[in-house]
Amino acid sequence: MNVIYFDNAATSFPKPERVINAMQNYFKNIGASPGRGGYKNSINAGRIIFETRSKLKKLFNAPKEENIIFTLNVTHAINYSLNGFLNAGDHVITTSMEHNSVIRPLRFLEKYRNIELTIINCDKNGILNPDDIRKAIKKNTKLIALTHASNVTGTVMPIEEVAKIKKENGVVLLLDTAQTAGFLDIDFKKLDIDILAFTGHKSLLGPQGTGGLVLSDNIAKTLIPFIHGGTGSKSEIEFQPDFLPDKFEAGTPNTIGIAGLSSAVDFLEEEGLNKIRNHELELTKQFIEGIIEIPKIKIHGLKNIENRVSTVSITVDNIDPAFLAYKLDNQYNIMVRPGLHCAPLAHKTIGTFPYGTLRFSFGYFNTKEEVDFAIKALIKIIEEGE
Repeated sequence: MNVIYFDNAATSFPKPERVINAMQNYFKNIGASPGRGGYKNSINAGRIIFETRSKLKKLFNAPKEENIIFTLNVTHAINYSLNGFLNAGDHVITTSMEHNSVIRPLRFLEKYRNIELTIINCDKNGILNPDDIRKAIKKNTKLIALTHASNVTGTVMPIEEVAKIKKENGVVLLLDTAQTAGFLDIDFKKLDIDILAFTGHKSLLGPQGTGGLVLSDNIAKTLIPFIHGGTGSKSEIEFQPDFLPDKFEAGTPNTIGIAGLSSAVDFLEEEGLNKIRNHELELTKQFIEGIIEIPKIKIHGLKNIENRVSTVSITVDNIDPAFLAYKLDNQYNIMVRPGLHCAPLAHKTIGTFPYGTLRFSFGYFNTKEEVDFAIKALIKIIEEGE
């Protein structure tokens, strides 16, 4: 029996073959670190880094190539931003649908740096009312930190409205695109984002250990480096260089991962985000329509495919999500994720705390046949439990 993978909200799988080939080519034929030598292989490694920045600049419509900063994942990107930007007395607004990658560093800064934190409650479907953001603005509000889409309900947040509010009030917007980069069209300039955090291993279809930031010119000047060290540039000085991207990229980068990410962005461009998104949403619609009439199943979040990504969370009456995931995996080779999905506040918001939900997240390489098989497997498991 073939494995059916429905956990793309955690990590997309499988990867395009070209991603694997690019990483193998780096290991076999390049291997060197960028900026750490003047020989050919080091120069070629540096070329990989630059070309990937250029591709991501185009994908996100970033200000300049050097405004793309590489990190190991979106969690590191968010931590670099928050720790380098916030000071004692600053007020931050976020929402109850955030991942722990946002909540935990903010709670840390609240406790140890005395920032002020307001968490806006979303509704039972994970939907944010932008007016609640506007009402929460204070004189000392410095930052709005917001997920682009929930990793629990799949709900897409009203970024355009929030961006208008932040501009009207002269505050900064940090957007967590972990669930949307590579799925939605994201125009950094048009949306008027100040800090965009992304990860490479989800909808961008790249490998783990890749991610980064897109910074506005103003933020790039004021943001303080969180990590200091070797850059291969200005080695004669004992302080971190103050120019981009070296200002924020201390240490040897994950060049093999970035090589894979570069090829993944090529794949996305060739396939087209619209084609990818439409396929994933068709699977989402098929799944929702296939289970919506089953009495014991409750879908948490929107029941349509408008303003959502291809993530669906469900619960089944009197059956633990972890048990359902175990049965799907062991009896049907269907891989899904149960639990809190690193977002406890989101589950409190939608009423599924502390056990969480059973999450299905569909990817570009999933098929209608796989979704149909999963629906039948769910029905059979429920019937067996009656």
